[in-house]
Formats: sequence, C-alpha cells, structure tokens
Amino acid sequence: MNIYVLLKRTFDTEDKIVVSNGQIEDDSAEFIINPYDEYAVEEAIVQRDAHGGEVTVVTIGDEDSEKQLRTALAMGADKAVLINTEDDLEEGDQFTTAKILEAFFEDKEVDLILAGNVAIDEASGQVGPRLAEKLDIPYVTTIVGLDIEDGKANIEKDVEGDLEKIEVSLPVLVTCQQGLNEPRYPSLPGIMKAKKKPLEELEIDDLDLDEDDVEAKTETVNIFLPPEKEAGRILEGEIDDQVKELVSLLRNEAKVL
Repeated sequence: MNIYVLLKRTFDTEDKIVVSNGQIEDDSAEFIINPYDEYAVEEAIVQRDAHGGEVTVVTIGDEDSEKQLRTALAMGADKAVLINTEDDLEEGDQFTTAKILEAFFEDKEVDLILAGNVAIDEASGQVGPRLAEKLDIPYVTTIVGLDIEDGKANIEKDVEGDLEKIEVSLPVLVTCQQGLNEPRYPSLPGIMKAKKKPLEELEIDDLDLDEDDVEAKTETVNIFLPPEKEAGRILEGEIDDQVKELVSLLRNEAKVL
C-alpha cells in the first residue's frame, strides 16, 4: 500500500505562548508535531505493518520542520518530504496548503492518505477535505476506527459521542481523532534509523507552481491571547435568594439575559 500522512508543525499549547504586535513570538515557542497528526502517523504505521507497502510523511514549511519529520521517521515512517516554502511564500492559508498538496500528489499512486482531524494552532479542519476534493477521492473525517480489507476501508467515525460505520473503496483520505490509537514514542533505535531514512526537500517551483497559484484567499488580521479568567463568585443564603441574585447578575452584569 502507498500510504501518505499529512503532517503539520505546530506550537506546543502546553507551553507559555507569547504574543507581540499581533504575532506569536516563535523564538519563545516550543514546536511539536500537531498532536492529531500523531494519531495519523501511528495509524499509517499500523496499516503498513498489516498490509505491506510504505509510509511517507509530508509537510509544508521551512527547514525547522525537518525536526518533526525526523520524529515521524523515528516513530516508524519510511520516507519524508519537506515542501519548503520559506523563500517563496510570506503568508498562506488552507487554500494555499491544499493547492500545494494537490500538485504534490498529481503524479503519485495513492491508496490511503491520513491527516489529523484539526491542527491545534488554527483548528479549521479544512486541509484534508479540501485536498480530497481536489484529488477527486472520497474522505471521512474524525475517524476512531479503521480496518482495510479487499480494497475497502471499514471506518468508524466519531459523531458527537456516538459512532457511524462507513464502508468506502480505496483510495480514501481520512482525518484522525483521539481514540483511534495510542501513538508510540520514538525508540532509541528508531531515532538512530531515522537519521538514515530519506528526507526529500522540494520547493513550489519543483511542483510547477508559482506564488500567484497559491496566493492565500484569507488574511489573519490579528492574533491575541484570551483574557485572563477572573475569580468566580460564590452565592450565599437561601436557595431562592441565590436564584434571584444569580438572575440579577446575569442580567445586569454579564448582560446575557
């Protein structure tokens, strides 16, 4: 099977994020593989081990993204591709990403493409479905179960706490949700092997694209942190009095009634 994983380098939301002049300060941020993409990498390895073939992880970014690709290789992926846009693009959006990936996959034979359900930095969940539409292949989002047999994928999809079971023919693109698997940690032998695994670097010129082809359709106007949470208020007294006070606070202070 020819299995591909769409991977994104994101900042670690468990670390303190500093925003200055409407931008995240990269120097102070810790970057990781998007956590939902880790489920995709793990599932790709599981399916390869079950059915044969190879796993290729693909990301769009700059040279700093090589670290996250090497981590995926250490987990067990076979190959990695970095589409380096550092010198060609100042800004991009989901349209940009999907357009570049469409060009990358134009001459590829694909059985299965996996991606994270969302990226934790922007959380749009658009890239996977956009790419599937451009490649004219079916897609299923938020999967928590995947079984492939006889050219068909039997999928369990998370639907607001319940499960929807779907059967679809390959090739297919799926986006992965928490609960699909438990991503492995890179082992020391895996880390050593990852250094020797192929990592190809491309630019958009190599994909017969120019800047106008991938120009962003949206603009980020501002980035800011949410306001700090204020201390809560404890209502005291009889229940009837508490209810009256709560209604008054919601109407007069919170302005939600």
